[in-house]
Amino acid sequence: MKNLISMTDLSDEDIHELLDSAQDLKEKRARDKVTELLKNKSLAMIFEKPSTRTRVSFEVAMSDLGGHGLYLNYKDIQLDRGEPISDTATVLSRYVNGIAGRVNSHDTIKEMAKYSTIPVINALSDMEHPCQILADLLTIQEYKNRIKNLKFAWVGDGNNVCNSAILGCAIVGMEIVVACPEGYEPNSYIVEQGKKIGGNVTITHDPAEAAEDADILYTDVWISMGDEDEREKRLNDLGDYQINSNLVNLAKHDVIVMHCLPAHRDEEITEDVLNGSHSVVFDQAENRLHAQKALILKLMGQK
Repeated sequence: MKNLISMTDLSDEDIHELLDSAQDLKEKRARDKVTELLKNKSLAMIFEKPSTRTRVSFEVAMSDLGGHGLYLNYKDIQLDRGEPISDTATVLSRYVNGIAGRVNSHDTIKEMAKYSTIPVINALSDMEHPCQILADLLTIQEYKNRIKNLKFAWVGDGNNVCNSAILGCAIVGMEIVVACPEGYEPNSYIVEQGKKIGGNVTITHDPAEAAEDADILYTDVWISMGDEDEREKRLNDLGDYQINSNLVNLAKHDVIVMHCLPAHRDEEITEDVLNGSHSVVFDQAENRLHAQKALILKLMGQK
């Protein structure tokens, strides 16, 4: 494992190793146990999109491990003036020990990995968000004491997070049912990949079918960055795909409700459910830090 561009870069064994490491690092942080495992190492973080959780969690992760996270706004570096990705990746490889990219196009992060001689992490692209799913799997394991043989229900837009969830569930042996309106299905290639891995993947247009006996209910915003011009259409198309008390009541009594945040209350999820007893959204937000610490340590630590 040199990079994390897609969830398919990880095996079941890799995921369990990362989750165990993340749990250990989380416990050490709670005890204020200082680690210097990445002392004198730097992570360049290229951001084409705004961020709260991704930027802060990566910066703090590097700091906690004794290293340094270097924030690079896309508009402040030469990529914005037309420098080839290959040149940027080659130069950064001589300065830092790893690159994390929160980018618009998945091709950008793939190109960066192609020319980089150091580890590259997909911190979000239009195709996938693997770092989010690692944090989510850590959260599920904490609440369910396992990640295999559970039912994961995705309700809403089949976006980049959904794509990574499909692959992640397939790798670890978790059933996933995606409920979305026509035209909002997850990427068909991703769905086929998930099935080839051996995953139990179902795409439906019925939210109730997805929620029935679910262990996990998951949603994300209906209007992602870049989709603002489609706001009214999306609100209309996705109006019946809201996580609310009716869907929660269809799921198992101990269902956990997840959202990768930021949330638009009373759009994709109701206020009472987001703030209710089943919600674990802030635990999964925290776990971005711990899961990413485990990831960058595996990729950038001493071999």
